[in-house]
Amino acid sequence: MASQQQQSGGPMSQPGLQVTSLQQQQQQQQLNQQQDFDPVHKFKMLIPQLKESLQNVMKIASLNFAHNTTIDNGIKSSDTSVQRFDKSLEEFYALCDQLELCLRLAYECLSQSIDSAKHSPNLVPTATKPDTVQTESMSYAQYLGMIKSQISCAKDIHNALLECSKKISGKGQPQGIM
Repeated sequence: MASQQQQSGGPMSQPGLQVTSLQQQQQQQQLNQQQDFDPVHKFKMLIPQLKESLQNVMKIASLNFAHNTTIDNGIKSSDTSVQRFDKSLEEFYALCDQLELCLRLAYECLSQSIDSAKHSPNLVPTATKPDTVQTESMSYAQYLGMIKSQISCAKDIHNALLECSKKISGKGQPQGIM
């Protein structure tokens, strides 16, 4: 019995390998989940499917043309079945729509990243490491000024929305009551 456990490795002979393989599996799952939400990765994954779908559309179209030509020439009757062109074309368009959505999402992500960098470009140095001040960081006074301007802008937007909602609710009432 003991020799069988030594030969097979036993259940407790290599716990370190089991832990690292479990960690690798978890890391792989996290990477797959991140890639599922990455529009650029999804776009890259859809391109081969789109190529295959386009090839399928072209193949079915050519078969349908050949079949219709033989029928028009009186060589064959229309008893044989051919693949449906509209279904393959619909599949192709569905993949095109998915690709378009991926590209739009990637563009929106890029726009948000650019806007974020534009409106909050520099970091404020932390108190834990004051000796490692970076040239790109802003002073605390500059940071406060930026935050105050953002608060002011948010208040202006809030007030504009309130004014618009009052105008909309005011227009819904009959003119004689006012």
